[in-house]
Amino acid sequence: MDEATGWCLGCRRTLAEIAAWSAMDEAAREQVWRQLPARAA
Repeated sequence: MDEATGWCLGCRRTLAEIAAWSAMDEAAREQVWRQLPARAA
């Protein structure tokens, strides 16, 4: 985990997003997916 951003260095999701992933519906997952390219930049 990156201490400055709180994102996983591999997938760029937060711990909360990773923990909730299996319980998220498709719309919530899509919202996270749309944020990842900007996080990687």
